[in-house]
Amino acid sequence: MEKERGALQRYRVMAWVTGVMLLVLTAEMVLKYVFQAAGVDDAGHARPVIGTWVAFVHGWIYVVYLATVIDLWSKLRWGWGRLVTMVLAGVVPVMSFVMEHRVHRDAFAAATGAATPGTAPAGGAPAPGLDTGR
Repeated sequence: MEKERGALQRYRVMAWVTGVMLLVLTAEMVLKYVFQAAGVDDAGHARPVIGTWVAFVHGWIYVVYLATVIDLWSKLRWGWGRLVTMVLAGVVPVMSFVMEHRVHRDAFAAATGAATPGTAPAGGAPAPGLDTGR
């Protein structure tokens, strides 16, 4: 149980860090290519607005995020569809925040042996809302 809890905490931190860096990268791309906020160089290429480091940093943060995704996914023995959505959450703006919330909810439910909200537990009765600590 402690290994799963640690994996979940690492995933949650990296989901937020990755999500924030992806938003910064998205802002850089929009400002650079759509608005050409920093102008263009002599060759006609758009100049970076925030900095060239943004894409580099996001790339390495994404690699660490992938490691936490695989770690949590393997510990909780989730299906392939969950793995794919968790991986994609690191490259689709805002999706990492949504997935982090869902993963936390589902991991909490798995850890307590309860059904996730809106699903029926084994007895068939409606599941009560879970306090996920949010």
